[in-house]
Amino acid sequence: MASIIQPRFLDFSTAHAVAEAFGTPVYIYDEKTLEANAAAVLAFPNAFGLTARYAMKASPNAAILNIFAKAGLHIDASSGHEVHRAMAAGIAAEKISLSAQELPCDLGDLLDAGIQFNACSLAQLERFGQLKPGGDVGIRINPGAGSGGNNRTNVGGPSSSFGIWHEWIPQIKQLLAQYALTAIRIHTHIGSGSDPDVWLKVAKMNFDIVRQFPDVVTLNLGGGFKVGRMPEEQSTDLQVVGQPVKEKFEEFAAETGRTIRLEIEPGTFLVANACALLSKVQDVVSTGEGGYNFIKLNTGMTELLRPSIYGAQHPISLLQGLEQDATEDYVVVGHCCESGDILTPAPGDPELLATRTLPVAEIGDFCVIDGSGAYASAMTPKHYNSYPEAAEVMLDAGKTPRLIRRRQKLEDIWANEVPV
Repeated sequence: MASIIQPRFLDFSTAHAVAEAFGTPVYIYDEKTLEANAAAVLAFPNAFGLTARYAMKASPNAAILNIFAKAGLHIDASSGHEVHRAMAAGIAAEKISLSAQELPCDLGDLLDAGIQFNACSLAQLERFGQLKPGGDVGIRINPGAGSGGNNRTNVGGPSSSFGIWHEWIPQIKQLLAQYALTAIRIHTHIGSGSDPDVWLKVAKMNFDIVRQFPDVVTLNLGGGFKVGRMPEEQSTDLQVVGQPVKEKFEEFAAETGRTIRLEIEPGTFLVANACALLSKVQDVVSTGEGGYNFIKLNTGMTELLRPSIYGAQHPISLLQGLEQDATEDYVVVGHCCESGDILTPAPGDPELLATRTLPVAEIGDFCVIDGSGAYASAMTPKHYNSYPEAAEVMLDAGKTPRLIRRRQKLEDIWANEVPV
């Protein structure tokens, strides 16, 4: 029989207190875990200096941004909107780097404010040149290889549109000369995972590119550090993957005399396991012999989309007032009128159902979905079935909860609609 998974940092009394104060569903972040993860990132091995940026698309709440800023992290933004959001949270513009698929219409104003910019296409590089002739710029390169859990998280190679294809370096140099630009930073991100050999391969590929740009002083290797959400999954050891990368920077310096600063941009690593989604069991149904037992929650793809689109696995626990020994195998589903609103798909296959062994469930039980800090609140089909956005809560070191995002009022969903 499969073992029962226990919550990472929530217990019944804390869950009950949060639910009484703020309702469910609710995202609950653990400040102590966020701070520990930030410290681990800032200790990444480096030879000639490190800038660690939080990829804020993972979870952009202002409270999280400020915890990381206080710890010493800078910000990686993926849109002009994220830049504005970070600045509104109090992050200094010069600590924000923009690498975007879509250029913001106010790029000139953002550059004037002091943000750093990585051109992710030839057209973007030309636009920067038109706005800032003679300026310093970063160049995002697609080095021709990728790595990731699936095609949707693999952001390198010929099937990825991210960055300028490595064979177009002559065109990059032509634009740099045309607008008197200086390339001071090379940026790549391929979704590298936790294999030290892959990270070393990435570093080698990128130093081949750095050699072609004599003014480059910074190499950004992106993020993509694997996080084990399920008990059997392994998380990346940053010291293990970082050591051979550090040595490659040292080798390059010995060969060329150029000391290159390292940048990394983790997102998932920093927040994934620092948050639990707290919900309640609102129904328990069965489809009879040969079918399934289902737990229906008052949350689902409206708060956590990853299982429905990736077949992603999250630890799921029940917190009950009275512990019991009896268990049952359940498929856990969400509250949307949508057959894809499944929280326990087969691993990597959102089309197939899988069961979890849980205590016998009763309506009203608390259900904890761990590993919900990254690409959860930040990546949802907002307002599907007209469900309002859930609240977000931060637990301080003493496990005292404080509200960091109010639950949306139902009428706010249609506030922007214009009658005809």
